[in-house]
Amino acid sequence: MTGWIFRAVALLGTPALAYFTVSKDMKGLVLGFVAGVVIIGVEYVLESVSLFSLIVGIIGAVVGIIISKLLDYTVFQVGDAGFNEIWLKYNAMIRYALALLGVMISVRKIPELDDLDKNILSIGKRQGRGMKILDLSSIVDGRIFDICETHFITGGVVTPRFIVQELHNLAESPEHIQRAKGRRGLDILARLQESKVVPFKILDRDIKELSDSASKLVRIADELGACIVTTDFNINKMAALENVTVLNIHDLSIALKPVVLPGEDMPIFIMKEGKEKEQGVGYLDDGTMIVVEDGREFVGKKVDAVVQSILQTSQGRIIFARVKNVKQAQQQQA
Repeated sequence: MTGWIFRAVALLGTPALAYFTVSKDMKGLVLGFVAGVVIIGVEYVLESVSLFSLIVGIIGAVVGIIISKLLDYTVFQVGDAGFNEIWLKYNAMIRYALALLGVMISVRKIPELDDLDKNILSIGKRQGRGMKILDLSSIVDGRIFDICETHFITGGVVTPRFIVQELHNLAESPEHIQRAKGRRGLDILARLQESKVVPFKILDRDIKELSDSASKLVRIADELGACIVTTDFNINKMAALENVTVLNIHDLSIALKPVVLPGEDMPIFIMKEGKEKEQGVGYLDDGTMIVVEDGREFVGKKVDAVVQSILQTSQGRIIFARVKNVKQAQQQQA
């Protein structure tokens, strides 16, 4: 509706304006009508042009005119009368050509902004500020925000827009678990954007010829020289084949588990009874289970224990310990 109002004003208002300001006769009306038609034609053409392209085109035209002004000054400084005369004769054509070239070059070079972004990121990597690309699994996992807040992540953190779209799709899934994962992932991204610890941005980059998001992620990381942050075993292996560095959050959590040695003393809160007689079970902060001999009677209490042995299983570590000075512990609890 707004467009039709604009066109009506252009067709009716422009002839009236030309009639009262240019010539109060048929010539003024015709001139105003032609100007109105030209305005509508320009509006119709620009309707299909994106605002970003329009702004870039205008900037390119202005740069072209500035260059023409610099050339005018250069020719004037040369001081050749014959050359000056030729230059002035074709000056309008030169300015028009430079302005038009500025528009065409700036609009055609818009797709290369992504490459410019890549070059900037590559320079950052060479200066020791390597980028970290988050995949879907690391965002949904949620621990990446806490890792960033503890300053263990250096440099910028990015995630491609197609990963954000996958999160949106998860958040709208009919399955409750998938929907919860998607919403948690979007919440993590929102918190990263608000964080002042590490710079975070959504990367507008895609690999059209690849359909698999994992392959896209590895290709983008390879092009940017960035690291991939993930919890996905498949992406880990795929990136290793392409010589792309991977930061696996699961591997980090395993590496950060506290080292416990046989004979070491530690305070343990006995949470429940064990499977065997007189056993109690407690847990470290990282979730490692501790089986305490003679700990059944101390359930719900904190005792000092001595590490006896450590068993590594496919599910993780199990630490076997014994209450230190059982009689003394009983007296303290009494």
